[in-house]
Parts: sequence; structure tokens; C-alpha cells
Amino acid sequence: MSHSIWMVEMRNPGNPRPAPAPAHPGARTDGADRPAPLRGSSTLFTLDPGTAHLNHGSYGAVPVPVQRYQARLRAEMESDPDGFFLEAPDRIGRARAEIAAALGGDPSRLALITNVTEGVAVALDSIPLGERDQILVTDHGYGVVTRAAERRAAEAGAAVRCVRISPHAPDEEAVTERVLSAVTVRTKVAVLDLVTSPTARAVATPALLAELRARGVVTVVDAAHAPGALPVDLGGAAGGADFWVGNLHKWAFAPRAAAVLAVDRPWRPRVRPLTFSWEHERGFPWRVEWRGTFDYTPWLAAPAGFALLHRIGAEQLRAHNDTLAAHGRRLLVERAGLRALPELPGLGMRAVRLPPGVAEQEHAAKALMVAVRRTLDTRIAVRPWQGGGVLRISAQLYNRPEEYLQLADGLARLITR
Repeated sequence: MSHSIWMVEMRNPGNPRPAPAPAHPGARTDGADRPAPLRGSSTLFTLDPGTAHLNHGSYGAVPVPVQRYQARLRAEMESDPDGFFLEAPDRIGRARAEIAAALGGDPSRLALITNVTEGVAVALDSIPLGERDQILVTDHGYGVVTRAAERRAAEAGAAVRCVRISPHAPDEEAVTERVLSAVTVRTKVAVLDLVTSPTARAVATPALLAELRARGVVTVVDAAHAPGALPVDLGGAAGGADFWVGNLHKWAFAPRAAAVLAVDRPWRPRVRPLTFSWEHERGFPWRVEWRGTFDYTPWLAAPAGFALLHRIGAEQLRAHNDTLAAHGRRLLVERAGLRALPELPGLGMRAVRLPPGVAEQEHAAKALMVAVRRTLDTRIAVRPWQGGGVLRISAQLYNRPEEYLQLADGLARLITR
């Protein structure tokens, strides 16, 4: 299918944003860290303009052209369900090939799945574990991914070892040293984030993955935030890992839920899907992808997201998001008195540390998110952490500098009440 149907004009009615608010009297006015708006910033999305959506990293936002393309796919499915599902496996294969090309990989190495949580479960279920084996995770990992590791370990009589890494660890080298110091002869698997969800920093660097491979440790990389947000090259091994899983519905403009599972060659014949299907005997990736009367339209529409990303200019968009996220973090530090956490350059997310006693438990973190939504009309991500919770902001095409200023000034009032 040609990309021409996806190359729609960016003049679609989306979510026209109100004019920017006047700069706060105390705000920096030199504009050095305020990126200029990009084309399509006010028309490509249908987000509620009355809310500042500073949490793109959690659920993403589907652009209008991709929404419309998915709607056409769903209409096609309902007009002839028999024909749609009969042709679906081959159409999924063609979509996978286009997605693989965008990620620098081979379609035979990838399977389309719903999200990273599913992909990690498939990977863990495909790796043989015995008694006394260990699965290594970190305390920066995504909660349900860690719980999946705990369940798999319990089933096999193995154990999970959690590596504690200070949120203020200065750089990737310090993180690598901390992880490697926890590796023992019993370490069979390491489940590590390429970009951590709560703290927006790198863990599964190429250097760390190479060291773990040299020590015979099977690596499963949670790359939920990589596609679309960072340059991705899945050529050769699966991004340097045995299993690599990335979401497409966060930063690659795909509909929810769409993700890819990349598997290194030795593991592909051993991949166990979570359910059997009529495509099982075709092997990987078909045995993982096919699931009967499932809504495949997010996968079929995912190439449209990459096409739009290409049209906007992926590097230009990443630079915009990186600069805007850095601007937002600066405001949170200067105006709300929060402490900046180490960053991953080029990423449209930043994290800051809340004061001691604030959002240290799950219920308190959720309560703060609710309070920010109700009083400041702003969406953010907050994760509990002993010694002070972690607040994460995102930046995307539709965000404006004034939204971060509103958050910083309002948050300063909320956390000092």
C-alpha cells in the first residue's frame, strides 16, 4: 500500500489552541530554551485545549490523519469481516515490513504485539529458567514488568534480584557499574529499561548489554519510549539484546495499542506466544501476531504514524521536544524549587525530584496527580520514591512553553500548603 494515502495535509481541524498567555513577570524572556512551534502543532491533535497535556510519555496522542486512516480500516473491516480477516495475516506482514524499515530492522526479526508489557511476558515465557536462577531487574523498572518477572521466577523456582540505583546517579557509567556489580553466576536474565519510565534516563546502554552478553546473561530490553523518540537501529541483533520491546503508540504516532517485539536469531524458534492460534505452525513472527478476532487496525495504521513523523521531520521534532522538555524542567527547578534528575539528551522527557515527604507512597503520588489536574488543568506523571517522589514531564509537538510555567508556579503553591 502506498504512503500517498497517509501524506495528508496538516490543515486538518484538530485542537486549535488558545493564544499563548502573557509571559510571567519572573519568566526568562531571552527565548534561548523555548523552541519555536513546528507546523501542525495546533491542528494535528484532538486533545482538549483546556488541559495542558504534559504526559505524552504515558499514553501518547494519535494525530488526526492517523485517526482517520484507522477509522477507514475499521469501516472496511465492518463492511466485510470475512474478507478482512482472511487477508489480515498478509496485510500485517506488509505493515510489519514498513515498520521494520522505519526501525532499521529485518521484518523476520520483529513481531507486532499490543504493548511492552505483553512483549516482556512473551520473552520471559520463552526463556528456560531453573531453580536457583536469578532474574535481574532495577528499581527504576516499570512496575508490572517487574511483577511479570516475579511471577515467572516463582513458577520456575527462581528468584528476582532488584538492583537499587540512586535517581541521582550521575551518568550512564555509574548505572552500568551498579548493575554489573549485582551480576552473579546465578544471573540468567536481566530485564532492563532502555529509557526508564519514572526517571527518564538510560539503563540498557550498548556497553551494558555487551557486558551482560559476554557474561552469558540473556537480556530483555524494555524500550517502551524508544520508537519515535530516539533514533532506533534494530539491525544485526535485536538492538544489542536478546529480546527488545518498544511501543509505537507513545512517540511514533501509532494508534493504541501497537508495539514491536524484536528477537535475536537464536531465540526465534523458541518464542512461545501467550496463546495458540491457527498461524502457530508458521513460526515466528506469525505465531505471536495472530489472535483471531482481534482489532488489528492499530498495527495496520502504525506505518501511517511513521510516515507522518517522517513528513514533520523526525530529527527536527526530537530536537523541539528535547529543548521544550529541558525548558520545562528548568522552570520546575527555578520556580518550584525542585531538584533536577540526570537526563538523557535528545529525549522529550525530563524528571525532577519532589521534596522529602511528598509523594513517597503510591496513594500520595496519585493524589498529587489528581490535585494538579483539578487545580492546574494539567496532566503529569508522578511516581512514588522514598525520600521524595519523582515527577516526570513530557514534551510533544502540541505543547507550549507557557504550560510548563503554569505547572511550575502552581506546583510551588500545592506542595507548600
